[in-house]
Amino acid sequence: MMGEIYLNSKLIGEIDNPKEIVDQMREERRKGNISSNVNIFLHAITNNVYVETQKGRARRPLIVVKDGKPLLTEEHIKKVDKNDLSWTDLLKEGIIEYIDAGEEENCLVAFSEKELTQEHTHMEISPIAMLGLAASLVPYGNFNQSTRLNAGSKNQKQAIGFYASNFPVRLDMDVNLLHYPQMPLVQSIMHNVWDYDKHPAGQNIIVAIMSYKGYNMEDAIIINRGSIDRGFGRSTYFRPSVAEELRYPGGLVDEVSIPDKDVKGYKSEKDYRFLEDDGIIFPEAAVNEGDVIIGKTSPPRFLSSLDEYSIASSTRRESSVSLRHGEKGVIDFVLVTENGEGNRLIQVRVRDSRVPEIGDKFTSRHGQKGVCGLIVPPEDMPFSSSGIIPDIIFSPHGIPSRMTISHLIELIGGKVGALSGRFINGTTFDAEPEEELRKELLASGFDETGTETFYNGETGERLQAKIYVGNMYYLKLKHMVANKLHARARGPIQLLTRQPTEGRAKEGGLRLGEMEKDTFVAHGASLLLKERFDSDKTIVPVCENCGLIAVSDEFKNRRYCPICGDNVEISNIEMSYAFKLILDEFKSLGIYPRLHLKSKY
Repeated sequence: MMGEIYLNSKLIGEIDNPKEIVDQMREERRKGNISSNVNIFLHAITNNVYVETQKGRARRPLIVVKDGKPLLTEEHIKKVDKNDLSWTDLLKEGIIEYIDAGEEENCLVAFSEKELTQEHTHMEISPIAMLGLAASLVPYGNFNQSTRLNAGSKNQKQAIGFYASNFPVRLDMDVNLLHYPQMPLVQSIMHNVWDYDKHPAGQNIIVAIMSYKGYNMEDAIIINRGSIDRGFGRSTYFRPSVAEELRYPGGLVDEVSIPDKDVKGYKSEKDYRFLEDDGIIFPEAAVNEGDVIIGKTSPPRFLSSLDEYSIASSTRRESSVSLRHGEKGVIDFVLVTENGEGNRLIQVRVRDSRVPEIGDKFTSRHGQKGVCGLIVPPEDMPFSSSGIIPDIIFSPHGIPSRMTISHLIELIGGKVGALSGRFINGTTFDAEPEEELRKELLASGFDETGTETFYNGETGERLQAKIYVGNMYYLKLKHMVANKLHARARGPIQLLTRQPTEGRAKEGGLRLGEMEKDTFVAHGASLLLKERFDSDKTIVPVCENCGLIAVSDEFKNRRYCPICGDNVEISNIEMSYAFKLILDEFKSLGIYPRLHLKSKY
């Protein structure tokens, strides 16, 4: 049958025997006569051949299978172990080849050697190779729903851990450091390959799956205050501030020093109280928002040639670096150096101790994320008959709809690991079977189902239901309340619209929309809307004759209409400044926006 052949999606010709040509090209590639970057795909219905050589394709390595047997033999594996054979050698010999998404359509890939038949063309090197780095760290991942496996890998990237061992001398932008990181009890093979013990990002804790007064509703978790007191989830937040002594035309420079009182924009003596004689703060100073960290003055902004010689206008302006809105902390590290241009550079790092609080986000490695809903004193926590108090109480409603069975298996695995003092292998597709874990748990004197008898911490009564409890690796995520908490009364506004600025960093306003308005109306708090929608209230003089906005000259104390002149009635109208702005924009389009005024009374 005839078929067309495409090279990188461009038609280059027609061929009579597509199947033979494709087989021949693959053979030549395995021999090394064609580049290993080439992938060939034969479309089963149209008989078209697609040859791809371009970059940007996702490709993965597979073992080539011939006549139901893999080309990779025991001899090869022994040689690889002795370092006599490398990965590139296996590629050159055509034992392993890289397949892209197109060519994979023509392949039949076996999971393991047991599954091999005559039809199979390739075999997985290891089934875990189909996962990315973060996803392969999820234990018992093959018991998870795919979406949750995805979420689990995403969550691990956001976890706070021990990110670099030279953190004291690094000045990274807002980073977190967990104080007591641990290696997980339930691991996958990737934890060893990736040296996870060098940069762990979580802690092994005891988790009970039960409800507690409804405070772990909607994925929230309940934390034992005793665990926090002993160091669970404690971390430090670091953020650097930078100041540079820039050079300007005319030999003018910035100067790092304590600004003089005659400097334009001088704050107050209280703001500069931490600065030493050189204008830089000292380490271990406890600072709050608004406190100056590096004192700096700059030359005046707009200098004309004449102004350079006049003394009056040459007052310098204040350009110090102060702590951002909503931040506090302790000065951790001060660095004085030079940058590439030879300008003096001052960097100051602020650290802030973070103790878990209500609203901080935690997750297991299975995408079961939730915020802390309540911190309970240890004496009120439910406890097991053996006297174990859980660190976290996890809501049972997170399991049925999410189908994260690996979350439940990890609890049993962690429990077995803790009792027998070993790490549990939870590698995806190649883990210790659940039945073995249950047997070992039974041998240790516990119920093989993982449940235990619990008692109410407040009354001492035995709980009717058995509670599923075990050890689990929990992660604290970088999303903390302290970084997100934001409120404002009056504050900075934008120049154009006169509405509050945007965003927490700029001390911005909280926008109230159509739906938020409805919630206030439903609450019967509609008077609040008067205040809420007043953020850009303005009073504008309007000419009653032509309906355009008039002019109010405060200096000469006169009001007139630019079109109708003086002898005309002008009224003060209350409106939103954004509305006044759109009237101006209509005028610029040549549209006449006339306001018809009616008496309020």
